[in-house]
Amino acid sequence: MRRSGFTLIEILLVVMIIGVLVAMVAPNILNRGDQAKKTAARTDIESNIGTALDLFHMDTGVYPTTEQGLAALASSKMPEPAPNNWNGPYLKKRAVPKDPWGRAYVYASPGTHNKDSYDLSSLGPDGIESKDDVTNWESDAK
Repeated sequence: MRRSGFTLIEILLVVMIIGVLVAMVAPNILNRGDQAKKTAARTDIESNIGTALDLFHMDTGVYPTTEQGLAALASSKMPEPAPNNWNGPYLKKRAVPKDPWGRAYVYASPGTHNKDSYDLSSLGPDGIESKDDVTNWESDAK
């Protein structure tokens, strides 16, 4: 009588092949998630929040102060000190977005790096100032 089924060696061979495939593919998949978050942060900084800041500047002639912060873009009333010709809110959702890691964007005006405008950055995946930050003063063409 012949029994059908897999031998232990066949099962181990399949498990080993699956393990090798996972070891080769997993780093690429995991790295893409981090790249996607950095791209989302860059889009917020350069397009979404950046455009709102530029609209604020076009209307008032100044950027929100560091004290007013990005909340000045989402407010339904003029922030103090009240700039002339304020026409906000400048963000559609009337809320300042968080970065892709769930933290607030860091804003300063006048900026340390952009002395005539503002500095806007995300502290990246580690949440501290380091090389993985996404900023409006350096491109991350690394």
